[in-house]
Amino acid sequence: MNYTAWQRSAADVQALDGYIAHLSTADPRQRASRNGTLAFWINAYNAVTMKGILREFPTTSIRNHTARLFGYNIWKDLLLVVGGAGFSLEQMEHEILRKLNEPRMHFAIVRASKSCPKLRAEAYTPQRLEELLVANAGNFRHDARAQQFYLSSILSWFGEDFGRDQAAQLRAIAPYLPTAAARQAAETNSVRISYLSYDWGLNDQATVRTARR
Repeated sequence: MNYTAWQRSAADVQALDGYIAHLSTADPRQRASRNGTLAFWINAYNAVTMKGILREFPTTSIRNHTARLFGYNIWKDLLLVVGGAGFSLEQMEHEILRKLNEPRMHFAIVRASKSCPKLRAEAYTPQRLEELLVANAGNFRHDARAQQFYLSSILSWFGEDFGRDQAAQLRAIAPYLPTAAARQAAETNSVRISYLSYDWGLNDQATVRTARR
């Protein structure tokens, strides 16, 4: 994300504000398809997160704004009003999205961090949701070697969303692994698993460019 350019562009800030205002006009009493509900709340989570970071920028991490006991917590206190009710990022993730039983949503919501999924340059729609979730899952951070898998911490934190045990969780991600050998190993649960450290550094273009020099 180029937060510096976005913050300096009044037009871009207004566009994001307008999009969030548009999301707020939704009527939760109206029936919606499962894909429509997933797309709406994924888009809402990502838009509100970006708005929250732009309000705090410059910053080095979203974790700088997640007070545990006292003070502002971006995950709890930054709200999207829909149908007259306020929804926090925490509520969107845990009380709505996770309850829709689509674990690949974890590869779509963006926590503004280097180890989170990449923010797509397009909104999710009901029609393209499956296509985009498949693409996201295939592009996510996994290092699947013959006898050892190194997986994102997200699969440790939310493993139960992918399956009741390791075998079920590996079967859930098997179709998205990079090689036939890795997919076979996952299907048969014949690997050791380690989880990669999660980098909470801000997913800022300037930081990424500096790190590569």
